[in-house]
Amino acid sequence: MTSVFPLRPSLRSVSRLAALALLIVALSACGFHLRGNIALPQDLGPIKVVSTTAYSPLTGSLGRGLELAGATLAAEDASDVATLKVLSERWGDRPIAIDQYGRAQEYSLRYATVFEFVRADGSVLVPQQVVELSRDYVAPPIDAIGTDTERDILAEEMRKEMSSSILRRIDSVIQSGAVVRDAAATP
Repeated sequence: MTSVFPLRPSLRSVSRLAALALLIVALSACGFHLRGNIALPQDLGPIKVVSTTAYSPLTGSLGRGLELAGATLAAEDASDVATLKVLSERWGDRPIAIDQYGRAQEYSLRYATVFEFVRADGSVLVPQQVVELSRDYVAPPIDAIGTDTERDILAEEMRKEMSSSILRRIDSVIQSGAVVRDAAATP
């Protein structure tokens, strides 16, 4: 009596199974893992976020990110607390494409921030660093009504990304152990 199902697997099914096994091994060996919360030193205490720009939306976003990481936020007027200082925020639009009449068609929106993170005793936790972001957007001169809205949406997204970038930089410095060297070197 003959069976409907072959007893031997075909070459095609074996090669598919081998390709699937190879793919699983490759994905597990690539080192990818989800990013967790930032790690803050246990002895850091409360943190305040200050900026030279009055009412900066970036400071609010950074404060929320630090709270999600488990930090306790201090009031702006608090003294003897760790401080994340946003020393500078700069925005700029630069035309990168023009039409046949010399009118700008496409812009590059740039956002740069300088920050540092110091402990309550004044020792530097994260030295002064610059983070720069740039995004391009199209703004045809004929359809000027929606241009400002598109730019505003893009600017808000860049603020969120800037906050994430600053928090990742803080995390990488703390994780690398550079904090211990800086704290030991500071009297």
